[in-house]
Amino acid sequence: MSKSNWRDRAGTKFTCEKQPAHGSNGMVVSNHPLASAAGMEMLAAGGNAVDAAVATQFALTVVEPMMVGLVGGTTCHIRLADGSHRILDGMSAVPKSGRPDMYKPVPGAAPEVYDVEGQENLVGPKSVATPGSLRTWCQALERFGTMSLADVMQPAIRHAARGFAVTPYLSDCIQSAASDLAKDKPAAALLLADGAPLKPGTRLVQGDYAEALTLVSKQGEKALHGGPLGDRLVECMEKTGGFVARADLTDYKVTERAPIRGQYRGWEILGPPPPAASGVHITQMLNILEGYDIASLGFGTVDTLHLLAEVLKIAFADRAEASGDPDFVKVPVERIVAKAYADARRSALDLARASAWTGGLAAAEGADTTHLTVADGKGNVVCTTQTINSLFGARFIVPGTGMIPNNYMNNFDPRPGNALSIAPGKRVTTSMSPVMAAKDGKVRYALGLPGGRKIFPSALQALINLIDHGMSLQEAVEAPRIWTEGPVLEIEHGIPETVRKGLEARGHKLQIMPTVAGGMNAIQFHDDGSMTGAACWRADGVAAALGGGLARAGVRFELPR
Repeated sequence: MSKSNWRDRAGTKFTCEKQPAHGSNGMVVSNHPLASAAGMEMLAAGGNAVDAAVATQFALTVVEPMMVGLVGGTTCHIRLADGSHRILDGMSAVPKSGRPDMYKPVPGAAPEVYDVEGQENLVGPKSVATPGSLRTWCQALERFGTMSLADVMQPAIRHAARGFAVTPYLSDCIQSAASDLAKDKPAAALLLADGAPLKPGTRLVQGDYAEALTLVSKQGEKALHGGPLGDRLVECMEKTGGFVARADLTDYKVTERAPIRGQYRGWEILGPPPPAASGVHITQMLNILEGYDIASLGFGTVDTLHLLAEVLKIAFADRAEASGDPDFVKVPVERIVAKAYADARRSALDLARASAWTGGLAAAEGADTTHLTVADGKGNVVCTTQTINSLFGARFIVPGTGMIPNNYMNNFDPRPGNALSIAPGKRVTTSMSPVMAAKDGKVRYALGLPGGRKIFPSALQALINLIDHGMSLQEAVEAPRIWTEGPVLEIEHGIPETVRKGLEARGHKLQIMPTVAGGMNAIQFHDDGSMTGAACWRADGVAAALGGGLARAGVRFELPR
């Protein structure tokens, strides 16, 4: 279907708020302009996509401190110029001292609710899991980059030391977490001016963090995993009852995994495997949807949104039965992604009425994240998502370092005996979805976004927008979204009233949301070698393109004599 046709069949129409970027020699799309500029600086200096991605990641820890940090988790999807794909799993893990009964669950909480007494797994030192982000970034650069760690970290160090202007988005995030941040003296001193959240336009200088980054630029990952920054973190844990110990940091290993490969209408979709739930369930949902003419049903119609909602419920029902770290839980990947299983699930789907779904496999996380997508024009593509889990993670700063740790322990089931129960060394299940779509052996799209459990459903909808509806890249990332995993169907304001009523008539209980998941960052690759980059309105996202090039061979400039 042509791009111009999707509006003719749409039940929901919208106008894009941002402009895409176009270039031939490189593209960086992230959720902050200074981070995108950091990556572009590396490409302009002759670096490759991995150099640019790592520079962007470090810069994001400065300008998006509420989303990402050195003491966090990462899922990184790298496609090299030789055509190979690899997933670097740097997700956070349970400390060695973790036990299935280390927290006291709140009595009577629903199975999917992991609340514990005192919020110990959500806020404060006891919520911190063993981090993997820094080690992942450093190893990615060492293995696949071309520049030094000191060089790619310069923009991040500069912005931390000199400061940057707080955006309204960051100010709002500080406001949301202010009550917890106020309880920690370093966090309050940095982010709350006279007890109030920093206002937009205020210059945020992070001196301690600039020194921490400088230390990393000199010592690499060892600065945290066995060095001075790690010592500060462990000292903080020991004084406050946290669980992360020195051995957790020194023994942590980045795991390389092969991507999940799904087939959809002649496209190959590549995403991360377990412990990430995204690649498996995006493939599963596409397999079910392949049995319907989505293009004819139209974007944002009652029929299409009802179908998407039912498919999401199916995926989440199966996710509840078969998710987790494959080193601890048997995840029936082959069955979940099988076309035959999709056929069976599809046969029970009622196109006229909302249904309650249970898992069909019989097998025995946080919403605040950031994402970036980078390509260098030489065939290297990096699509990576990283987080400290909840907004501002554990909501305290490790004294003297400027580092805000993750609160990933909140993603584990505090009740023993379940697939996501706590066990030493177990990695957290994630919905991170750094995905790529290929046609005829060539990568055509790379995209991802933040948003906790809403990530992979949103990535799925973007793929449908591109493949079935024929949207432009900018339209695909900005299009209104939906999300559900059970009784309530969340829909964005952009879905019109007539469609809402149609969904309610089919039995869906609606909740209108300002956003579903976060800012998506995507790159499209064209046949002529050029690229389009797009970021959406849900975050401070910016696409930066590298065009132009070197002078024509033999060109000289001379003045007349």
